[in-house]
Parts: sequence; C-alpha cells; structure tokens
Amino acid sequence: MPVPNSDDGDRSLTEVITSLLDSIPNLLSFKSKWSSIRAKLADLKTQLSDFSDFAGSSSNKLALDLLVSVRETLNDAVAVAARCEGPDLAEGKLKTQSEVDSVMARLDRHVKDAEVLIKSGLLIDNGIVVSGFSISSKKEAVRLEARNLVIRLQIGGVESKNSAIDSLIELLQEDDKNVMICVAQGVVPVLVRLLDSCSLVMKEKTVTVISRISMVESSKHVLIAEGLSLLNHLLRVLESGSGFAKEKACIALQALSLSKENARAIGCRGGISSLLEICQAGSPGSQAFAAGVLRNLASFVETKENFVEENAIFVLISMVSSGTSLAQENAVGCLANLTSGDEDLMISVVREGGIQCLKSFWDSVSNVKSLEVGVVLLKILALCPIVREVVISEGFIPRLVPVLSCGVLGVRIAAAEAVSSLGFSSKSRKELGESGCIGPLIDMLDGKAVEEKEAASKALSTLLVCTSNRKIFKKSEKGVVSLVQLLDPKIKKLDKIYTVSALEQLVTSKKCRKQVVAAGACLHLQKLVEMDIEGAKKLTENLARSKIWGVFTRP
Repeated sequence: MPVPNSDDGDRSLTEVITSLLDSIPNLLSFKSKWSSIRAKLADLKTQLSDFSDFAGSSSNKLALDLLVSVRETLNDAVAVAARCEGPDLAEGKLKTQSEVDSVMARLDRHVKDAEVLIKSGLLIDNGIVVSGFSISSKKEAVRLEARNLVIRLQIGGVESKNSAIDSLIELLQEDDKNVMICVAQGVVPVLVRLLDSCSLVMKEKTVTVISRISMVESSKHVLIAEGLSLLNHLLRVLESGSGFAKEKACIALQALSLSKENARAIGCRGGISSLLEICQAGSPGSQAFAAGVLRNLASFVETKENFVEENAIFVLISMVSSGTSLAQENAVGCLANLTSGDEDLMISVVREGGIQCLKSFWDSVSNVKSLEVGVVLLKILALCPIVREVVISEGFIPRLVPVLSCGVLGVRIAAAEAVSSLGFSSKSRKELGESGCIGPLIDMLDGKAVEEKEAASKALSTLLVCTSNRKIFKKSEKGVVSLVQLLDPKIKKLDKIYTVSALEQLVTSKKCRKQVVAAGACLHLQKLVEMDIEGAKKLTENLARSKIWGVFTRP
C-alpha cells in the first residue's frame, strides 16, 4: 500500500484513500470500526474531489493546512490498517484499538473541517486571504480577516483554534466597528459552539471575545438570540471559572440579563447565588460587573424571591459600604430595583443599615450622574411611611435640594420625584419648602423635557398644600406663568392633573386667581374640561369667581 510523500499532491491523497477503501473489507480486526472509517474515507474522497474544482484551494492557507493534516492521518491509517490485516495483534489489542479510534476521530474532524471550508466560500475567492492580495479598503480587509478567523475557529486542531482566537481578540480590541464586522461574519454562533468542547484556556478566551461583543450596543441582540445555550455556558463559568473568566462572563451577562426570559432563567439556574458570591469574594472588577447583572435581574418581579432566599440585601449593602465606585453604584441601583413596590424589603434595607450606607454613598459621589441611583432609591424608600420618617431624620432633605438644580436631567427628575415621595405629611412638606425646594422646581417647569416638567409639577402639587409653601411660591415672578403654560393641550404626553392640582392650591388667593387668569389659563381650561381632565372643571369654576373672567373670555 503506497504511503504519500510530503511532496505528493491531492491526487496522491485520493489514491491512498482509494487503496484504503479497497483494503478495509479484508481487515480481520475491529471490523465495525473500520466500517465506520471506510464511510468517512468515502466522504473525504468526495470532498477532495470538490477541492480540485476550486482554483483557490491550491493557494488558500487553510486548505493547504487541512491537506497536510489529512496526509498525516492517512499515513497513520495505512500503518494501523496493516496491523489489522490478521487476527493476531502484535502490539496488543488495547493499543491497536486506541490507534484505530484515533484515526476515526481525526478523519471525522477532517470531514467536518472540509465541509466548513467548502461552504465558507473562501476557496471561490481564489486565495483572497493570502498575504500580498490587493485590498481596496480597510473595512474590506477587516471583513476578509474576520471571515478567515471565523473559519479557522471551526477547523483544525487545538493550536490552530487557539491561534485564531488570539488573533480575533486582537482584532476586536482595535475598534467597535471591527466587532460589528465580525458579528456580521457569523462569529457568535461559532463561539457558542466552541464553548461546548474547548479546553479551559480556550473557554476563557472565548468568553473574553463574547464579553467584548456584548459591549457594542448594536451587537447585543445577536448574543441574546443564542438564548439558553450561551446563558448556560456563562453561568457555568460563574460557578467554576477563573477570576478573570468570571469577570468577563459578568460583562456578557449584563447584556443578556435585560430580558424577562433570561432573567428568569438565570434565577432558576442558581445564577443569583453565584453572582452574590462574586460580590463577596471576587476581584474588584468582577464585583462591580456582578452587581451590574444583579441590578438588571432585580428589575423583574420573577427574580425577587431568589434575592430574598439568598439574603441579597445584606450582601448589597456591604458592597455599598466597601466596593469600588462602579460596584457601589450598581449595588445601590440593585437595591432600588429590588425594593420597588415592596415595603417589607424597604424595611429590611433600614434594618441592615442601608440608610447610613446610602448617606455615605451620596456624600462620596463625585460624578453627579452616578448619584441618580441613590436619588431613585431615596424616592422608593420614602414611599414607605415607616422608612420615610427615618430618611427625613437622617438629613436627606437638605441633601436633596441642590440636586434639583444639577446639570443632569435624569438626576433632576429623580430628585423631583423624591420630593413627591417625601412630602406626604404637613411636617415634611413644610421642611421641604423651607429647605429651598420650591425655587428649583419652578425652574424645572421651564425645562425642555416633558418628563422634567411633569415631575416638577407633581412635586409642586404636593408641596403647595402647605400654606407657607404657597407664600414662598408667590414670591416667584414666573411661577404662575410657568404652571399655566403647562395647561396647553398642545403639550403632549404631559399629565395635566398635577398642574391643575398645583393651580387649584394657588387660586385660593384672590391675587393668584387674577394672575392665573391673566396668564391665559381660561382658554386652556375650556379644552381640558372637554377632554375630561380631572380637576379642570373645579379649577374653572374657582376662576369664574374673578371679576375679570368675562374680560378674558370675550372673543
């Protein structure tokens, strides 16, 4: 039986395969295994014939590497087949069986690799990926490199795939656009399949690539589409991966934990427990990202039971006390999501020392944007009557006032909403007014965002119940005009109930009634009454008591 030389081409390989196919029926040992090998050799022979139809196969490096591997496997197959020609196995049954199994596994891999290479279209490109080819643009060069790497991740041995993923990591670190190009070339499903069978080192690198993809907004949906398959792999990394791998898995899970289905799956599979363990004992980076995943998960009612079972509030409050800035922000955000609508959990936060931790976090934040989660948590906690008193006694009202005037829209809105939550008693409303909340809220009425206008009008409708606050409001030259402008039906998506309520508090004063009418409220109110806006009819009737009503309603 001829053995191919290193200089033999495809024709030699085909001849060797043909010779093996002819000799296998005569082998006496391991007949069933050789029967399977014969089927794989037949498939491989067909694929080598297909290779010859592509001009690119003679210059494509991936094709040439595959042929070298096939040549080595055929050499071994010939040698092993020679030892199986008789019933006696000179080198022992177990050793020979192991060699036969090795040949069969390698042939199976070659058949799959050849199929991937043929379907990839790289051979049609006639060597387009080899060095020296003229490429018209950087984008096209990246596309071709990405396409090449995706194929290399699917064929060849461990070393080849390891080299490919190293190159892929380097390519993705350069630019977000490179990430999008690689995703378009189908890298994500290949990475997920790679996680099924790769070594620990390779798995760590694969998770690194997946985490990088998850950081590009336009590519997240492709990861989410992989569903439970990818999710389960990442959760296993959380349980038993290295510290580095856990951190990268947490980064990826931040993107995957935004849907209810995935959140439920993470909770059911013990993910919350694993994440809380990382929050307690992981590296500073992994703690921050783990808290970010928990923050997403806590926004779904379906996961709250898992948080309670794992005593999550204690862990999260500990992180607010001692974590990095990002870890603290995510932990506070998680507490806000977790306690929303649940008074028992709000009280638990107080019992575990959460109010003191929130105050320390508030006072230490240097970036105002990061304070938003703290303001939101304050707003939520203040909805519980028992907790509200604690919050006020801990001095949060003076802390809230300057936030109403900060330069970050989301923080201002959250602060105005917190004012609404805190102003449920006459004592707290008075304290909020005396602390200086009313002026900034009046300024917010003129904000560009409808959400800001509504939050401010709602807060004012709460505060103006207090007589002393109405006196403060009346000192503003623009307060009444700004409120009246919000009655305009042309301002869409703005709940007029709060504006009407605030004005209702003001028109108890004859002077304010005149100001409200002079500002043009009557025309707007006529339309609001027709729209059946709550309180509009009553406000209209109160304004009708003004002697100048008729002047402003005449055409």
